Amino acid sequence: MTEPRQLLVVAHTPSPNTERMAEAVLRGARHEDIENVTTRHLPPLQAEPDDVMAADAIILGTTENLGYMSGALKDFFDRIYYPCLDHTQALPFASFIRAGKDGTGTIRAIDTITTGLRWRAVQEPLLCQGEFDEAFIDQCEELGLYVAAGLDAGMF
Repeated sequence: MTEPRQLLVVAHTPSPNTERMAEAVLRGARHEDIENVTTRHLPPLQAEPDDVMAADAIILGTTENLGYMSGALKDFFDRIYYPCLDHTQALPFASFIRAGKDGTGTIRAIDTITTGLRWRAVQEPLLCQGEFDEAFIDQCEELGLYVAAGLDAGMF
């Protein structure tokens, strides 16, 4: 049997709704049909470079704050950037963003940093925009399932 692939979810969840979104990502990633993926969730302020280097894929989650990613996710990137730069090239990643406005600044900021890290997006950012909608929960669950299934199948 091969060693399980590692999926890391780094999500800032300052509200009950964003917590539900992260839980949905985890539920999807831990679907019973996923056989060879271990999923771990860490808040951005607790995730370290070693956590990222041990991951086979990562899902980033953040709120839109003043047209940008959360300070917690930015702090995560600040701390892991140089230690991971030469060790995580082509790391598959996806992201979900809870945006009260348009989310474009947040998407652009994450894209800029992950491009610098040379990570590889495996799906367009999931933008959960406007008033909270229960459909966001299903979309987040699908995101977690998609990334975990891709890892499980050896697609990335």
